[in-house]
Amino acid sequence: MTYIKEACVETLEQAFIAEKNGADRIELCVDLDVEGLTPSRELIRSVKFHLNIPIRVMIRPRSGDFVYSNAEIKQMASDIAFCKEVGIDGVVIGILKEDKTINIDAVEKLVEIGKPMNFVFHKAIDATPAILESVKSLRESGVVNGILTSGGENTAAEAVFQLKKIIALAGDMEVICAGKITSKNLEELHREINAKAYHGKRIVPGLE
Repeated sequence: MTYIKEACVETLEQAFIAEKNGADRIELCVDLDVEGLTPSRELIRSVKFHLNIPIRVMIRPRSGDFVYSNAEIKQMASDIAFCKEVGIDGVVIGILKEDKTINIDAVEKLVEIGKPMNFVFHKAIDATPAILESVKSLRESGVVNGILTSGGENTAAEAVFQLKKIIALAGDMEVICAGKITSKNLEELHREINAKAYHGKRIVPGLE
């Protein structure tokens, strides 16, 4: 297999469809209309019980910016501990400081709680002032295994050059490319970007 297809799903039914139609992994969240929030524990447990492919769970307590209060970070820590307890493959998080740079300290603390799960820093990276600098700081800190990004653009197609730069900079981190990637444009984008992983709500057929 040349690359991983990660399907972004909100329900058990969508998770079944994704697995059946060739997704290699899912990202589970709710409220995709606000870019995805933490799913309920009941849904996490149910999807984990029924699926055979790896599951990543979005850990995001509310919509809006990625600058969180201590209470919100505590909630994230509790959700991460739950995911670890039920044997989830990995979680997807993103925390920024007031100046929109990555809050490495807060991320580190959450990673400690969730080890040895995989940790992906999500599209909050696209909201940072200098994405390539952010990639570098994540690489140097070694805290996460992957980055989910659309290169700061609405679509991966618009961000091809930026995504290639991110991949070159990322070192051992998995770069999961996102941004309106579907089963119809995936092959073409892969020829241009040559990433190891791609992410989308319609990355496999049947999720329309």
